[in-house]
Amino acid sequence: MTDPTTLPQPISSEERVAFFQEMLEIYSPSYQERAVAEFLVRKMQEWGFREAYVDEAGNAVGEIGATEEQATKTLVLLGHIDTVPGFIPVQLMEDGDTIYGRGSVDAKGPFAAFTLGTAALVRQQAQLSADGKRIVLVGAVEEEAASSKGARYAANRYRPEFCVIGEPSGWSNITLGYKGRLLLDYTLSRDTKHTAADGPSACEEAVDFWNKIKAYATELNAGKSIFETLQPSLRNFNSQANGFQEVAHLYIGFRIPVGFSIQEFKTLLDAWRGDAVLELSGEETPVRSEKNNPLVRAFLSAIRGEGGQPKFRYKTGTSDMNVLAPIWQCPILAYGPGDSSLDHTPNEHASLSDLEKGANIITRMLLEL
Repeated sequence: MTDPTTLPQPISSEERVAFFQEMLEIYSPSYQERAVAEFLVRKMQEWGFREAYVDEAGNAVGEIGATEEQATKTLVLLGHIDTVPGFIPVQLMEDGDTIYGRGSVDAKGPFAAFTLGTAALVRQQAQLSADGKRIVLVGAVEEEAASSKGARYAANRYRPEFCVIGEPSGWSNITLGYKGRLLLDYTLSRDTKHTAADGPSACEEAVDFWNKIKAYATELNAGKSIFETLQPSLRNFNSQANGFQEVAHLYIGFRIPVGFSIQEFKTLLDAWRGDAVLELSGEETPVRSEKNNPLVRAFLSAIRGEGGQPKFRYKTGTSDMNVLAPIWQCPILAYGPGDSSLDHTPNEHASLSDLEKGANIITRMLLEL
């Protein structure tokens, strides 16, 4: 096990804080990531990465170690650099540890740990190259959008032996699973009729459709853990009438468990819709990774080396892991400092000491692997 006193640290603690603070100050909601991507590329170049550039998708990419042609083993560290909308003024609190800012948790914090942890090894690039080891960082765009543009571009660009996704797991935990996703737009139009006339209104039929979904999920989920359940959520319900027609519209999201047949569920939805028009989008396959592989073992060792007691986590949301795991078919997990309960919230904040531990764990993991 690597002695913490001998961990390579070419970047000072003060520089780490300044780097993270500036990264947070660059507002980068989905589709507006160019400025933060260029900032990351400048820092990676400054810190001695063998390559650093913005790729055709707009991702910030950095590489150390062997070239693509020399590599016998490639590890991709991919974390998203976009955020949900809503700028949070960046503020370092009086305790000197707590920092507020949009993306401090989801997910600039994890990618900052990736960048700092990898930068610690730039002086060992010659040895990495000699060993055929290639380390690629991808600061991905549009993860918070349904497009996942950055990850989908990377999916066709690389074929790694190992992959780590940058998402908040807490500095001493790793995430092995994410639920899948399906989005549904329901639209039902009906000719207007007198309110005393027989038969349901468009709104009543829409409510009946939603109730069928809820009843199905309740029966299916009985006795299961939350990661194993189908989670429907009614995100929007509105109606309109112009004197000739009434229109009811539902927007529904589903969190899909591993092993659930999305195709069979689509058939059920079609049977329940009546005369309504359904539009399905945002489909992502659920994913659960194995615990026993070299990547997981390297992380467990690295977390223990920083004094942590590692735990496995399974999340009910989605991430770029859902995009990449089915394509790359390699050991994959998600990791990053930060409390995921603060994702997307107006008081999103992170711990600088946790960021430092996370960066050290990335360094340890790379050395171990």
